[in-house]
Amino acid sequence: MSFKTLDDLPADIAGKRVLVRVDLNVPMADGVVTDRTRIRRVVPTISELSNKGAKVILLAHFGRPKGKVVPEMSLRPVAQAVEEELDHRVDFAADCIGEAAKKEIDEMADGDVVLLENTRFHPGEEKNDPELAKSIAENGDIYVNDAFSAAHRAHATTEGLARLLPAFAGRTMQAELEALEKGLGAPQKPVVAIVGGAKVSTKIDLLQNLVKKVDALVIGGGMANTFLAAKGVDVAKSLCEHDLADTANAIMTEAVSAGCTIVLPIDAVVAREFKAGADNETVDIDAVPADTMILDVGPATVAKVNGWIDQAATLVWNGPLGAFEIAPFDASTVSAARFAAEQTTAGELVSVAGGGDTVAALNHAGVADAFTYVSTAGGAFLEWMEGKELPGVAALAA
Repeated sequence: MSFKTLDDLPADIAGKRVLVRVDLNVPMADGVVTDRTRIRRVVPTISELSNKGAKVILLAHFGRPKGKVVPEMSLRPVAQAVEEELDHRVDFAADCIGEAAKKEIDEMADGDVVLLENTRFHPGEEKNDPELAKSIAENGDIYVNDAFSAAHRAHATTEGLARLLPAFAGRTMQAELEALEKGLGAPQKPVVAIVGGAKVSTKIDLLQNLVKKVDALVIGGGMANTFLAAKGVDVAKSLCEHDLADTANAIMTEAVSAGCTIVLPIDAVVAREFKAGADNETVDIDAVPADTMILDVGPATVAKVNGWIDQAATLVWNGPLGAFEIAPFDASTVSAARFAAEQTTAGELVSVAGGGDTVAALNHAGVADAFTYVSTAGGAFLEWMEGKELPGVAALAA
């Protein structure tokens, strides 16, 4: 899909009112932002527009106020964090439409930045209400979407506005879309996908899409137990969705038809209790003791996974291989992540990863910065991997 970026903006945008949809849905504690990752990612777009003399008007949501004004979900405290990361004054308007917004915007000088109040304080935001979109559009000349993480929602500020004003992708959105294109859109082959996590039920669409697009699909985490059980392996007390055996078998059959190799654990680290430092042992996958649970894949499986990564030109990763939050059950995820990072750094691999647990796992392994691209987009990243059209992206089509 082709889309316009900031490179396609008119040469002179000084004085133009640019409505920029950003993701400022950041974690807060006692009125203070505790993780500024999402703020830092939109700084390049804001700075570029401001430096060119545009009047930069930030649109964002925070939490789930469900169309009502909830003081605890105001973006006002976030404005200070944006100001500090941007190293530029950021004013705040107490609403995203009406007199409060208009007054603040009318007083802007070229290069100024203003953050408007939580768009989800209006019920029309999540309903993609044309009237709300029109009211917001009245305060802008140009629309820029830099919030890929909200692009899977057809909301007034993610889809509606793009239909009313000249629309462009911001730098973060551009980087995300280009990385995803390299991951699954038009990737270098062979392509290997690693999908982990607790339950198959949450990732059926994802698995069904991937087996048609990748050369090898590594399944880890609790999900792998469901596939193993479907093949007749006794997974003892392990987390397992036994009722999804038919689904797992159907996916494995589809993989054979598509020429995709499904890679399942051949050994496992098992324990009798799920806690840090629990007594554990490594066993062959067909010899899991009846009173234990699988909490990580074993070293033979890691070697097999790394072998596939070594063959790959492209790696797409969503979900850990084991219960990485607790040592020693983080070993396989850390090992595979570090190997993928080494291959990426050596120029041998394009590595694209995303999803909350995945980002946390790569940070835990100390290699997030070494991957080609790590998406913080959560649901949008997952829906992209599932092959679904993202309304906020489709609206930017050139």
